[in-house]
Amino acid sequence: MKTNKIFDREEYNKVMAEIEVLLKKSTQAGGSENLSTQELETLKQLSLMAEQYEDSIPLMPIKKPATLTEMIRFKMFELNLKQKQLANILEISETRISELLNGKRKLNLLLAKKLHKKLNIDADFLLEIA
Repeated sequence: MKTNKIFDREEYNKVMAEIEVLLKKSTQAGGSENLSTQELETLKQLSLMAEQYEDSIPLMPIKKPATLTEMIRFKMFELNLKQKQLANILEISETRISELLNGKRKLNLLLAKKLHKKLNIDADFLLEIA
């Protein structure tokens, strides 16, 4: 690599391929101490270039939940909860959670308070969708 900066995805892929070759050689040789000084320096430089390029790319925005069902499912995913566990946390029946997630039951004030306090769902969001 002649430049010290990556400008596009194609260059990034080439740099990553070079890094992969050096890492494979290092692994097969029994560790990085078996690479030459030049190879180690190249690996270090390429890694820094790749890191800088990765840091310059904006992260893909996460879609904000727009409905109560989406928000509850998002929180379940975030906290790695099953419906039964969520029902226990919210102190409501599994049937009630199922009805809520399937749109068969509407949000009431008591449940809105529990969702806010126990799942940290924004109160403004709950008021807007209620």
